[in-house]
Amino acid sequence: MTAHVVLGTEIEMPVRVRRARAAMALFTVHGGRAQQAIDYSGLKLRHIGPRHGLCALIFVRYDDGDLGPYNEFGVAFPVTTGVLIHRLPVDGEFTMAAGRQIWGFPKELAQFDVSYGSKFDGRLSQDGTEILRLEIAAGLPAPGALFARPLDAFSCLDGATRSTKWTMTPGAVRARPGGARVTLGEHPLASELREIGLSRHAVSTTHMPRLQMEFGEAVRTS
Repeated sequence: MTAHVVLGTEIEMPVRVRRARAAMALFTVHGGRAQQAIDYSGLKLRHIGPRHGLCALIFVRYDDGDLGPYNEFGVAFPVTTGVLIHRLPVDGEFTMAAGRQIWGFPKELAQFDVSYGSKFDGRLSQDGTEILRLEIAAGLPAPGALFARPLDAFSCLDGATRSTKWTMTPGAVRARPGGARVTLGEHPLASELREIGLSRHAVSTTHMPRLQMEFGEAVRTS
């Protein structure tokens, strides 16, 4: 069993999350512009049709896990070999350091104001500038087994692209077509989402009010 020492604390692999909550909205984006945004990784966007790709906006609250409690927001793109974690603001110093050191995840500090329930409302800001607000309507019960599968999560930090085995095991899922409203602020991340043509309406939305996860060791791919 391997381990990493982060800010003086030993973290054994794999890292386990015993209890978390998540809310996700999936949007279409302009394929060419989104590809330019992720060219730094060396990965190829997975296209849907000739002109579009997908972008997931994900809020997660980690209540009990090996890295402690914290909030996280992810901008992720399905790529041909898995999913690229493109942006990953968090609200904890320790998880930021661990994410960058162990997996090369692009974690940075931000501020969160989130409300989980049958409906979700999340606000994200950084240094007093609002990034976005994501509101998700209530969904319908869906089989958790549809989402309980390992993913290849890719990251690229300081020119190194890595792949990590990421397993999600939801205890409950609620999903629906559409059902999201996103309001973009004036932060550079919000501007980037505009530039890649984030669609006005979501393709689908998903709530996972009970969720376990496991993160394996990162493997450098380039």
